[in-house]
Amino acid sequence: MTPSQGACTGVIDQKIDLLVIGAGASGASVAYEATRRGLRVALLEAGDIGCATSCRSSKMLHGGVRYLELAFKTFDLAQLSLVREALMERAHWIEQAPFLAQPFELALPAANCFEKAYYGVGLGLYDALSGQRSIGNSRLLSKTQIHQALPLLRAGVNGGVAYSDGQFNDARLNLLIALTAERAGAILRSNCRVVALEHRADGQLCGAISETSMGEQEHWRASVVVNATGMQADSLRKMADANIAPRMLTSRGVHVVLEANLCPEGIGLLLPATDDGRVLFLLPFYGRTLVGTTDTACKLNEACAPSQAEQHYLIEYVKRWFPDLGQPIVKSCWAGGRPLLKPAGKAINSSRVVREHEVETLPCGLISVMGGKWTTCRPMALDTLKAMETLLGRAMPTPSALPLLGAAQNPALTQTLLLEQQQQLRQLLPETPIQDQQIAHLQASYGLEALALVEKNSAKQLEPLSDVIPICEAEIDRAINQEHARTPTDVLARRCRLAMVDMSEAQRLLPVVQEHLAHADLPKGELDLQH
Repeated sequence: MTPSQGACTGVIDQKIDLLVIGAGASGASVAYEATRRGLRVALLEAGDIGCATSCRSSKMLHGGVRYLELAFKTFDLAQLSLVREALMERAHWIEQAPFLAQPFELALPAANCFEKAYYGVGLGLYDALSGQRSIGNSRLLSKTQIHQALPLLRAGVNGGVAYSDGQFNDARLNLLIALTAERAGAILRSNCRVVALEHRADGQLCGAISETSMGEQEHWRASVVVNATGMQADSLRKMADANIAPRMLTSRGVHVVLEANLCPEGIGLLLPATDDGRVLFLLPFYGRTLVGTTDTACKLNEACAPSQAEQHYLIEYVKRWFPDLGQPIVKSCWAGGRPLLKPAGKAINSSRVVREHEVETLPCGLISVMGGKWTTCRPMALDTLKAMETLLGRAMPTPSALPLLGAAQNPALTQTLLLEQQQQLRQLLPETPIQDQQIAHLQASYGLEALALVEKNSAKQLEPLSDVIPICEAEIDRAINQEHARTPTDVLARRCRLAMVDMSEAQRLLPVVQEHLAHADLPKGELDLQH
């Protein structure tokens, strides 16, 4: 009997209904939805919560304009269905977590009236697909309007079309989904790797063995085991069945953050056709500009390592479209792997893979949720629960209401309550030149829980440490003590976005974070966006 097929004997530390392996967007959503249905759930993550693909996205909640164009060019209904589903989910997250996700506009530049008409028709369809869940209608931009929105844009752009999509804090939304499940009763373990799956005598899965970075092991006896490990899905599938064919195809997307604010009015730019057929975007990002993304097939162990060639590619396009900018100054750069689902038995280029998902149930009972995209993590979770129902032969209980941490019990009231909370925060926070910026930051991170954080801490602990993102020492303590942060990268890149926005500023605050980690008896560590 192999280590991955150990019998369910010996001391069992935990007995649960559902074991979810992987705490990225899809795994956290599975745990959240299962917890809503009254199940006893454990969510295990080998690293930090959402530390891989889920914190390295384009920061956009979108239906996918590129997929819409592909759907019509290739008569591919799967692409069209994906766009429609993603547009529904875009509206869902903006409604449920307005402090983490908001609508914003992107402009498509046009060189002539034909291009403007072509984009206008396509984006009109994009609007129509969202139906009553629309977050804003597309509109034509004159030459004057587009150059006013993007002042350094090159000459020769004679207008364009602006359309609405969503921009969000991917890492914190992932975190709050997981923490909401934990607060409702789920067991959440980070830095806890599954080292073996356990099978009954009849070959059916009955649980797993996990091991922490300190070598401590736990046994988990579970009715169902879900594999939500994203790019790593094939590794767990192989652990369950050594003869299983791989399904994952890894593609790397690189993003750079420029010091210059190329989008001063908050309208981003979408470049729909590069020389090699890619789609690039420039987005407003904390007074800087986020540029992305590449699409390069890569090995799994290279998914989070941005190459110089990919960075150069992005910079050259910025210089082509903004020739008066000069040499752009890069403040941060990161890469994220996309867990693309390869069609069974087919060889296909990563840029042509449909971003749909699949829920697979192996004969041994392992349920794997694979593929998909950030925006559609909730349908992925619901489909996983359907597979669980089929496996168990019974329906799930009716879900109870479970608002996201930081949202109101009735999410429709969240925005109103946030406005009321602003005045309370203003009275309690230290008077500094960036107090308004700090209020916006606290609410964007914690929603309605920002007030409790401020009330529990002294003025010294609430003093902003940076004018890029005004994080304070109270937030560092909260990240370590209540949000499972264990490294400087956890704190400075995922609990707050400082390292994603300005790596040099994050390095300046590194000693402060290391000191707080040391007080919590945690290793000081270094700051590395590849981890």
